[in-house]
Amino acid sequence: MNARTDAALLQKNNDNPMSYHLNNSHLDALEEETIFILREVAAAFERPALLFSGGKDSLVMLKCAEKAFGSKASGGGIPYPLLMIDTGHNFPEVTDFRDFRAKELGAELIVRNVEDSMARGTVRLAHPGESRNVHQSVTLLEAIEEFRFDALIGGARRDEEKARAKERIFSHRDSFGQWQPKAQRPELWTLFNTRLQPGEHFRVFPISNWTELDVWQYIDREQIGLPSIYYTHKRQVVDKKGLLMPVTELTPPREGDVVETRDVRFRTVGDITCTAPVESTAATPAEIVIETLAADVSERGATRMDDKTSDASMEKRKKDGYF
Repeated sequence: MNARTDAALLQKNNDNPMSYHLNNSHLDALEEETIFILREVAAAFERPALLFSGGKDSLVMLKCAEKAFGSKASGGGIPYPLLMIDTGHNFPEVTDFRDFRAKELGAELIVRNVEDSMARGTVRLAHPGESRNVHQSVTLLEAIEEFRFDALIGGARRDEEKARAKERIFSHRDSFGQWQPKAQRPELWTLFNTRLQPGEHFRVFPISNWTELDVWQYIDREQIGLPSIYYTHKRQVVDKKGLLMPVTELTPPREGDVVETRDVRFRTVGDITCTAPVESTAATPAEIVIETLAADVSERGATRMDDKTSDASMEKRKKDGYF
């Protein structure tokens, strides 16, 4: 059970003294902190952007941004563009929902493609089947230089992975876009040091203190729409040492693979070549909350092939400029 599912999180149902329901009152404090950080970015930086993939974490951030700044219909609107680094190997359900949500909000959406970096020669694959996920760093740094972004708002959370647990909310990047864990700035009393030298920028993580459970509780409470692949559906998969790799044109079965059709959903979404679903029949956010309570492996640990290479793989990629 998640560390937060203790007596403070479980409350008795007064109508039935023997039953309990999940308390979500802590979401108000998390939402308030996120809105404060989103507004702080707007006030402190000249050219920020919100990284928006169409995934659940970025959709939660987008909902908080909508609350922070209002909608264009009400005379407000998110004061910075949405930025997507597209590998060209993303699930179409996610990119379609990305475009729909940006259009619905009337937000500016900037998409930059790893394939364009490949055409320029700044990204070179070791072999045609190599995952493009890690190469997003190059395209991202090129976009930062193109638009002179001085802050990028991301949806990373500390509970996802060990390296992300080291990250500050306002995470400084040097002029090469690199992250130095030992050079991060203190964040006492919610005071953020946002000073930059020319060429430097910040990565800002407003939902750092959220957990996967918090995200799903918030999605349930706010009735946030998500791409359909986050919920149960039937899909052909191959079991690869406990990871269910989807069978697609990009990831066809190899000789000797056993292809099965299972009820699955995605806990996280990314490049098709390295993102695995989990077996599940959960069709609603409330049902996923129940599943998340019982999960004993983080969502990246359970679903991302690129995090299985070594314990330090994420930290190395972050030092090189990864999200």
